[in-house]
Amino acid sequence: MRKTFGYFFYKKTRDIATLQMIFNHSHPQITLRYIGINQDLMDEAVDSFSL
Repeated sequence: MRKTFGYFFYKKTRDIATLQMIFNHSHPQITLRYIGINQDLMDEAVDSFSL
């Protein structure tokens, strides 16, 4: 539930600083990786790429 909350909170607000404080992470990148946003961004980039 914690990761799910973080994922949907970020998708709705785009407020990584608040989410970082909620999770008590030391860096925003840790928070993004924890909730799986980095993977989503990579998936979207690959899906939208065409030659």
